[in-house]
Amino acid sequence: MEQQEYIEKQLELGRKINLNNTVEPTKIHTVAGVDLAYWKDGSAEYAVCCIVVLDYRTHKPIESVSFMDKIKVPYIPGCLAFREIPLFGKALGKLENTPEVFFFDGNGYLHPRHMGLATHAGILFDVASVGIAKSYYKIGDTDFIMPEQEDGAFTDIRVGGEIYGRALRTHAKVKPVFVSAGNKVDLDTAVLMAMELTEKESHIPLPTRLADLMTHEERRKYMGARNN
Repeated sequence: MEQQEYIEKQLELGRKINLNNTVEPTKIHTVAGVDLAYWKDGSAEYAVCCIVVLDYRTHKPIESVSFMDKIKVPYIPGCLAFREIPLFGKALGKLENTPEVFFFDGNGYLHPRHMGLATHAGILFDVASVGIAKSYYKIGDTDFIMPEQEDGAFTDIRVGGEIYGRALRTHAKVKPVFVSAGNKVDLDTAVLMAMELTEKESHIPLPTRLADLMTHEERRKYMGARNN
């Protein structure tokens, strides 16, 4: 597909976004973190998608799966999800446990067309999802306002008067993360869960932190295998 076709598909999917909250944090049992890592082998590009399932209360890992494949979709700014959705779908199919909420290392509603990976995947697979990005994907000329230096401080990121996401400082004196609703979760609940899932060792909520660590391990394994 050409770039315009990807954008038109995003606009079509965007009409199905559900920002009504369908999860109750006090009743959640399992959540999952999702992340991908890329590498090149000559002219070919590969990626691995990792999903780590956790017990929401104890934060203990329950299950982890991964799926690696060659990337067939070119990189187009704002259309990253099209590269990652096929791998996520394959990894998702390996899970024995069904998480109640998926936390994606990336954006959801905080996207020019509200179609970051968390939203895109949430709609396609009909799951509750949240976007947790480590850096701000600037939308137009909109910058974010740095939150106060205290645990749980946040500032809304408004574009044209609409709240797209939040810059959230999970710990005092650390960089903020950028939280956005994906699908079937509202922003307040997304922030609440992000805070509950953040431990002392890192400012990144545990689901995406563990998924990120796993992608680095898997990438090293695959790259090592190809070099042997």
